[in-house]
Amino acid sequence: MHHRTPLIVAAATAGLLVLAGCSGSSPSESSPVEVTVWHYWDGTNADTFDSMVDEYNAEHPDVKISTSNVPNADFLTKLRASATSKTLPDIAIGDLVWVPQIAQIGSLADLSTLLPADVLSDINPALTSFGTIDGAQVSVPVSANNLGYMYNMTLFEEAGLDPNDPPTTWDELMTAGKTILEKTGKPGYDLYTQAGDSGEGLTWNFQVNLWQAGGEFLTADNSAAAFNTPEGAEALQYWVDLIQSGVSPYASWGEFEKGQGGSAQEGSWMVGIWAADPPFEFGTAQVPYPTDGEPATNLGGEQAMVFDNSDATASAAADFLAWFLEPDQVISWSETTGMLPVLNSVATGSDYLGWVDSTEPRLRPFVEQMAVAHARPNTPLYPQISLAFAQQIEMALAGEATVAQALDAAEEAVNAVIEKG
Repeated sequence: MHHRTPLIVAAATAGLLVLAGCSGSSPSESSPVEVTVWHYWDGTNADTFDSMVDEYNAEHPDVKISTSNVPNADFLTKLRASATSKTLPDIAIGDLVWVPQIAQIGSLADLSTLLPADVLSDINPALTSFGTIDGAQVSVPVSANNLGYMYNMTLFEEAGLDPNDPPTTWDELMTAGKTILEKTGKPGYDLYTQAGDSGEGLTWNFQVNLWQAGGEFLTADNSAAAFNTPEGAEALQYWVDLIQSGVSPYASWGEFEKGQGGSAQEGSWMVGIWAADPPFEFGTAQVPYPTDGEPATNLGGEQAMVFDNSDATASAAADFLAWFLEPDQVISWSETTGMLPVLNSVATGSDYLGWVDSTEPRLRPFVEQMAVAHARPNTPLYPQISLAFAQQIEMALAGEATVAQALDAAEEAVNAVIEKG
């Protein structure tokens, strides 16, 4: 593996050595820069990350990275408590949509001044744009996933459809769904139609079709709703048509995963979950889009943020992230965890794609979709916005409001959240 000379760590360590010399200690007695990392991974992800941390520590004796697992449900609460007690970790790795909220919890370092330019320029731009707040790069992605089309190859065959020729357009998806319903009696396509407690299942999935139709969710500055447009109406009408046709029965999410549905818009992580012991023979493809639209998908994953606890720890933390984001490490991390690579050079490179094609070709459509992936709005109000939107859109999906009425109500509800702050 090739490794960048840790100049920023050397500079930080040099500062510590000067202090040590002033206090009478010899350079050999100085302690390494200690960097604490909080993340919520468990299982293979946590084991792989800890192993990579051990590798970095072994190669960089002037730095000691230590990791702590904080459960997902407790992560933000514990961060807020640590900010109050002035015990924030040096690096926090959390869900992409948390970044704006974490930026309000504590002062985050501008990574554009700490990471090499060639690292930042190689990251998928949708992911770096998400971490840009008030002109600063407050986060960088360390993992990624997106939504693709997954289908039951057995049900396709039973319905007389070619399991090696999945739909590529909305019209083809509708036609295939109707055929599956007619021939097998099972729904052709799962839709996430209920707001639930957070709304995000519905909102995250709907945004894919909204972008495909040429629409936007919020304005560029996140100051108002932008979805109440002809493009938004086209996307919502498509969902309503799927439900009214019987292809996607209301409140039927989960039938596909039970083997009782033809297809669904699923996350790339499902390939890894099902790879070793699939519940049925499944195929994958990029998300179908309208014939007059454009391909698009929605991004998920984790981003790393560095708290400005001190110059030395911020510099050392950034050097670790620069190392973690080198192609060798990104390839190793992606292959072991099944997460999608955050670097364009890896996602399009022969080394990683060769591994995908030989090991798990069903992952390839998701990898290729990274080129057309969008990120959700990076506003701390997003959780409330997502719920407000989903609660109103659900009314149209349940047949209790027209498409126009639901979009009007959703626009009013979302703008009220934004105005309240």
